[in-house]
Amino acid sequence: MIIQELSTGGAAPSLEMMLRFAGQRQQILAHNIANIDTPNFQGKDVDPKHFQRVLGEAIDKRREKSGGAFGELELKSTGQIETDKFGNLKLNPGTPTDGVLFHDRNQRDLERMMQDLVENASMYRVAADLLRQQRGQVLGAISQRV
Repeated sequence: MIIQELSTGGAAPSLEMMLRFAGQRQQILAHNIANIDTPNFQGKDVDPKHFQRVLGEAIDKRREKSGGAFGELELKSTGQIETDKFGNLKLNPGTPTDGVLFHDRNQRDLERMMQDLVENASMYRVAADLLRQQRGQVLGAISQRV
């Protein structure tokens, strides 16, 4: 029971979901950039604001259910985000409608793609740093170090 509360307490589950989301989205964004000159290629993406909204709803639901900040996060499956019974996250990217459609039917906006890539990498790094810090505090408490 105590071990489960340590692993599902506080911000750890939400940080883990953020890491999963950002890692999978990074692959999608890199794939878009790699195919920027491919004729008829339509880039795909998932909306990070949509993920944040779903994550926020899951956090609120956990608070109502447990009365605090402990327990598993149950993300609601939507068109862009799916979770299985084990809590694994799967992204279903769609084709964004913004951008200029070129004569080869490719929507390319390299500056926007690179901006999305950097923002997503920053989100991943912040979540990883916060999770590492939280795990370090738990390990320090277990080993009775201050």
